[in-house]
Amino acid sequence: MSTPADYFEGMYRDEDDPWRLQRRWYEQRKYALTLDSLPRPRFRRAFEPACSVGQLTRLLAARCDQVLAADRVTSAVRTARRRTQDLEHVEVAHLTVPESWPEGRFDLIVLSELLYYFDEARLSALLSQAVGSLEPGGTLVSVHWNHPVAEHLYTGEQLAERLGRIPDLRLRADHREEDFVLQTFSRPLPDGETPSSPAGFEGLL
Repeated sequence: MSTPADYFEGMYRDEDDPWRLQRRWYEQRKYALTLDSLPRPRFRRAFEPACSVGQLTRLLAARCDQVLAADRVTSAVRTARRRTQDLEHVEVAHLTVPESWPEGRFDLIVLSELLYYFDEARLSALLSQAVGSLEPGGTLVSVHWNHPVAEHLYTGEQLAERLGRIPDLRLRADHREEDFVLQTFSRPLPDGETPSSPAGFEGLL
């Protein structure tokens, strides 16, 4: 079964930022690598489920015209809203995915430290929702901790193998370290072609 909701509520009960996302250099470096892995300088509309306190949300906002961030924990949503209140193009919603998935299409979906909390049935539903709402040519990012954790059903390596089996995604970047796995994928264009690489986008090819 998936990790129960009270696990997350408990994590935030005594601390606004239980994973210390705002203070750890490890997180700062991982976020920088996540932003550097994006194949385009800007995106039209991004979705970031499980945004926690909005640390990555603020960084994504600098690269996107619109950002929809979401979390299932009420206190985390309040903190993320407070931290992004100066950014008019950022919305933070109280959503539990995959049951509540936002309407519309996105050209960027960021799944950061999220997928290992779901059993196979809910993971399949979430990935189906994500791919289905990703625009042709759009980018999906997956970045996950790669060490065993009691509450995690998968490691980063296992999730990479799972994502690699999705026929509507094309792997574009694959960054693996001892601690985490970071991958970016593209959804093929309507003609079946893979979107151009960053060099191709810049006219270097």
